[in-house]
Amino acid sequence: MPHDPPLPIISGLRCRCPRCGEGKLFAGFLTVAKSCDRCGLDYSFADPADGPAFFVMSGVGIIVIALFTWAEVAWHPPLWVHLLTTFPGLIVGCLASLRPVKAWLVASQYFHKAEEARFSSLGGHGEGGFGLRGRARD
Repeated sequence: MPHDPPLPIISGLRCRCPRCGEGKLFAGFLTVAKSCDRCGLDYSFADPADGPAFFVMSGVGIIVIALFTWAEVAWHPPLWVHLLTTFPGLIVGCLASLRPVKAWLVASQYFHKAEEARFSSLGGHGEGGFGLRGRARD
């Protein structure tokens, strides 16, 4: 059965299967399921590694720390106000966005057919103009 996959951002924000857009992508909070419960897509290709955590921590960190700095410059609130707003902002922001960002990266891997890199010249030293014969003579 042919599938017209949704855009990665759409299936990612919905945390749904990157092929059919309907099945659940996660079996737990961040644990990717073994396969789609609707179309049967095997999720073994999904390996976003640390990408979601990096993007979320960077993005949320920049936003929350920018708001922290703006509040400090504009109002000079006491330290306890920063403690009650900044840390919960960082924690809630990261937890709220980590799952959709991970789903978006998995969907992007599927959509763009991403796979592990392979080197065609591995073990072929001297081929492709980099050997003695490929150099200009003095």
